[in-house]
Amino acid sequence: MEFMPSAHVDTFARDHLPPADRWPGLRPLPGPARLNCGAELLDGTIARLGADRPAVRDGSGGVWTYGELRENVDRIAHTLTGDLGVLPGHRVLLRGPTTPWLAACWLAVMKAGAVAVTVLAAQRPRELAEICRIADVRHALCDTRSTDGLANARIPHLRITPYGGNTADDLLWRAVHQPSSYAPVETSADDVALIAFTSGTTGRPKACAHFHRDVIAVADTFSAHVLRPRPDDVFAGSPPLGFTFGLGGLVVFPLRAGASTLLADWGGPERLLGDIQRHRISVLFTAPTAYRSMLGALGSRHHDISSLRRCVSAGEHLPAALWHDWHRATGLRLINGIGATEMLHIFISAADDAARPGATGLPVPGYEACVLGPDGRPVPDGRPGLLAVRGPTGCRYLADTDARQRDYVRDGWNITGDTYVRDADGYFTFVARADDMIVSAGHNVAGPEVEEALLRHPDVREAAVVGRPDAHRGAVVVAYVVLRDGVPRDPETAARLREFTKKEIVPYKCPREIVFLDTLPRTPTGKLQRFLLRSGPLQFPRD
Repeated sequence: MEFMPSAHVDTFARDHLPPADRWPGLRPLPGPARLNCGAELLDGTIARLGADRPAVRDGSGGVWTYGELRENVDRIAHTLTGDLGVLPGHRVLLRGPTTPWLAACWLAVMKAGAVAVTVLAAQRPRELAEICRIADVRHALCDTRSTDGLANARIPHLRITPYGGNTADDLLWRAVHQPSSYAPVETSADDVALIAFTSGTTGRPKACAHFHRDVIAVADTFSAHVLRPRPDDVFAGSPPLGFTFGLGGLVVFPLRAGASTLLADWGGPERLLGDIQRHRISVLFTAPTAYRSMLGALGSRHHDISSLRRCVSAGEHLPAALWHDWHRATGLRLINGIGATEMLHIFISAADDAARPGATGLPVPGYEACVLGPDGRPVPDGRPGLLAVRGPTGCRYLADTDARQRDYVRDGWNITGDTYVRDADGYFTFVARADDMIVSAGHNVAGPEVEEALLRHPDVREAAVVGRPDAHRGAVVVAYVVLRDGVPRDPETAARLREFTKKEIVPYKCPREIVFLDTLPRTPTGKLQRFLLRSGPLQFPRD
């Protein structure tokens, strides 16, 4: 793979990409060899549409224009490269609730030529330490409400700069004294812009590296051709910016279109319905679970959602019944889609008259997809197999073993781990996950990661975690636990174990139900028989 000369002084990210012959068959969109996605999304949009347009909203009535957003971003970029010593290529961890300032920090990192590693505000010290180890993170910008967990991780050589406070070392206080314009670093289009982490199927974090051109590519494929936003749109949604679904839907897509976006932390379906009415939201990004919950709220009281025109559903399977229920209640056709952290955003979808309830859709323009059989060859239409996709974005695991890259990329295709069927018209329909991932309310939960957290509790001897189908959340996390002798198998113990896991891993991964068993089902060789745990009530002694 021939690279353009990098603008990175710290070349860690590029040096730790997998070998080029292990990459998928990328098909980059036409574009310049030198590209800074932060400058393109902000300065480029201002050049096309002007600086006086609304850009970001904070949920409390505050609105920044594009010009004001650029001034804030440029002052932060000066602070990064001046006061804090951030060099092009340095990895910068971003942590905090969804706010305009978090987005401004992300854009500033882009313009400074550094590499953004955006994490969830809810992630625990153990998880943060592992992420920083893998990405060799030395700088962090952290909302003052989220600094404790990061400090408690005790990450060597990590410089934490808070923002949103009133102390002299606060990023925003430092930025006030900086110039209001910043010349963006002239990064190569294939310089790494961000590293997004996914747990994958094992619970071991996997770092997905994406380039500056990838960020623009997802806007110029799914957003431009399927979503088709307008400059007068107002975006909102539930996914945090630590998920690429949220980064694209709430930052990249609206800025690329010259639209505005509401950046406020998720407060539940009722609050989201209120935000739609109050801010006249027109483009919504969330998971099927939230749409289902909003339907119930719509039936119980009046909400004015007449401003909505585009509703995107991703993160888990969208049942046809929910699609029809939403359409009957609102007159709007949900835009279904499948994406992956490895692919950065949505690559199969359909909208408007092309949407078919129950089907995910068609390959987004710029991508192609097929269904592969066990031999790695395409299967006939109507037959299930592994979904494979390729296009302008693709999987590049940072600093990873050859085996993990080989598992996701085969013969130039990205193998998502989903079982799909394609019909004679080319529509793709989800069948099931092909691995042990539990998809609950739009979140990917790796069973082994939850098991490891439970096993760190001194009262737990064995643990097995599976997903149980749930009409509301798609699936819920259920833990089957064997306790040490003498520990009571009662609700108090279950509550204690849940509280323990919430301190070890992100709360949404914690089991909603804990079932105590005398023993776990295993083969004669000791292999856990997860299918018995998934199949329903077990004929094992338990309380």
